[in-house]
Amino acid sequence: MSEPTTGDEGPVMPQDSLTRLTEATAEELLHGICFKTGPPRLLGAELEWLVFDAEEPGRPVSHDRLAAAHEAARALPLGSGVTVEPGGQLELSSPPAASLTGCVDGLQADLTAVRGALRDQGLVLRGLGQDPRRPLRRMLASPRYEAMETYFDRTGPAGRAMMRASASVQVNVDAGHEEPGPLGHGRRWRLAHLLGAVLVAAFANSPAHEGPYAGWRCARQGVWSDLDTRRSLAPPLEAEPRGAWARQALDTEVMCVRTHEEGAPWAVPRGLTFRDWLRSDGGHGGYRPPTKADLDYHLTTLFPPVRPRGHLELRMIDAQPGEDGWLVPVAVVHALFDDPEAAETAYRVAKGLADTYGAGPAPRNPLWRSAARDALSDPELRSAARACFRAAVSALPRMGAGGHVVDTVGEFTERYVSRGRCPADDRAEPQHEKAHPNPRPHPQQPARPHPRTRPQPTGEEARS
Repeated sequence: MSEPTTGDEGPVMPQDSLTRLTEATAEELLHGICFKTGPPRLLGAELEWLVFDAEEPGRPVSHDRLAAAHEAARALPLGSGVTVEPGGQLELSSPPAASLTGCVDGLQADLTAVRGALRDQGLVLRGLGQDPRRPLRRMLASPRYEAMETYFDRTGPAGRAMMRASASVQVNVDAGHEEPGPLGHGRRWRLAHLLGAVLVAAFANSPAHEGPYAGWRCARQGVWSDLDTRRSLAPPLEAEPRGAWARQALDTEVMCVRTHEEGAPWAVPRGLTFRDWLRSDGGHGGYRPPTKADLDYHLTTLFPPVRPRGHLELRMIDAQPGEDGWLVPVAVVHALFDDPEAAETAYRVAKGLADTYGAGPAPRNPLWRSAARDALSDPELRSAARACFRAAVSALPRMGAGGHVVDTVGEFTERYVSRGRCPADDRAEPQHEKAHPNPRPHPQQPARPHPRTRPQPTGEEARS
């Protein structure tokens, strides 16, 4: 699960990555670097947190206080990496761990240290998928984020909301064996996308009470799915994973063309895919020819629900409430991917659920929309989540999980999944729920018929 060194400006690449790139070489690189196969053995997690004032949580924290908090966290002797998101969200990224216990224990120790440092400044970390405070502000100023904002502003407000206000738990698992089977990379790639909707629903923790996602339990997922027409989409699951991802990456628009001139703004092309750029010979808009470093950087600007980075990065889970809420999705994903029996159960359940709802790329298909909007109040998603969580709870002890992890997952299952609830339901406004008993669909999504009677897409509709 090793990754290039990163900073606010993107990956820092070796000098040989500045060599000009051809289309054939780009495809070869994508095939080689995005799915590194072998026995599943490593686990990692990236935890994003909103930073709140301990006494007045509804009041935005000033840039100066946020900067001081970030500096205090970076000064600590942590095993995890510390990075800052554009809106001031604080992220802890664990190193790859050989066991769930190693991953969880390391993150818990680092979180304890960071929470203590922030507490001294009157600040707390809060696990919430979408920041409710207004106005949304961008704290970081850099060519990268200036270019991102310019690019996203062309398609609406979702980009700014994603950059400034979202927080998640990202779980990283190995790609899996080259060979087929429950732990093979093809099966795990497909499982990640099929199971993703169940994870969205079970861990939904970004309820919206107004705006375009009013009534949704996971408004954060609505924001991500509306970034632009292609950047947040999964490739077709029917295709071979390496080839499908290579095509998806090369046929997505370039967000920006970087310059190495100190302080100079980055160019933000219109309608230029990376494949176009490779074929342009420097003639498209006068941009210089792309290099391997540009391809590496381009991959960091793609935001599908599952991103292959040698390992698989599951990006669809909201940040979780409480001191230890984050460890539940980490443990559940680990169990459902790395225990063969649980993986087989999860795949069977998730595939049946996806077949019921019909085809289409995540996260814009009916299943993912229902997961974000209705969460576990949807009966099919509720049934699937119960089966998957039962499998995970059974698998964790035989995988060597500690008692605290097993108990925490069990408590979450009883409190939420078994009752058809999610963390967002704890924050629902009673008067709002009474006024809107049936959450209204996304403006671009018609109200869905019952999944058992929904017509299946055919022809061009099925391929869109």
